[in-house]
Amino acid sequence: MDRVVFDENGLVPVIAQDVATGDVLTLAYANREAVEKTLSSGEAHYYSRSRSELWRKGATSGNTQRVVEVRLDCDADALLYMVEPRGPACHTGHKSCFFTTLAGDGVGIAPAGYQEVPFGTMVERLAGTIAQRHREMPEGSYTVSLIQSGPERLSQKVGEEAVEVIVAALSDERLTEEAADLIYHLLVLLEERGVGVEGVAKVLHDRHG
Repeated sequence: MDRVVFDENGLVPVIAQDVATGDVLTLAYANREAVEKTLSSGEAHYYSRSRSELWRKGATSGNTQRVVEVRLDCDADALLYMVEPRGPACHTGHKSCFFTTLAGDGVGIAPAGYQEVPFGTMVERLAGTIAQRHREMPEGSYTVSLIQSGPERLSQKVGEEAVEVIVAALSDERLTEEAADLIYHLLVLLEERGVGVEGVAKVLHDRHG
């Protein structure tokens, strides 16, 4: 935290980026408290300049952002939240706040590119990112905090996420988001246990190939 350069108003610009697709979602601001809460909770917190108050993304809308990692730019005066979004980032309902060009053309109104990525490719990409976090152990990484919590706590977390999937399935609400959370935490558990997704893929192939 001491490395972050806040401006004269005590704020630092924050870019939120989808860790799975690479899409830039939004530009917001954070004060020291917002950054600290983001690091401690694993959920994106920002500071509203118009309302002069701290806010957690999705506190009202439910469109939260789970923070996988927080990165600092080369001048230490801007942050990058690598997030797993649950719902659209923009208050307009768009996936990203950057859905209009300067010429006024609409872009990215639908979640462009996401559906074009095969599921297996997405899982492999996410598993690779998790493995990189495990090797480098960057400060402020939610993935690292999960790995450091140990197999017992991590297994418990996977169980909690599985329960959330069950609840979502029975209520027909947020099933895809909860399923994505479960897959992410399961991949972290596999990485912590030294079991690669390739091994799981082989078992599936042997059973159903």
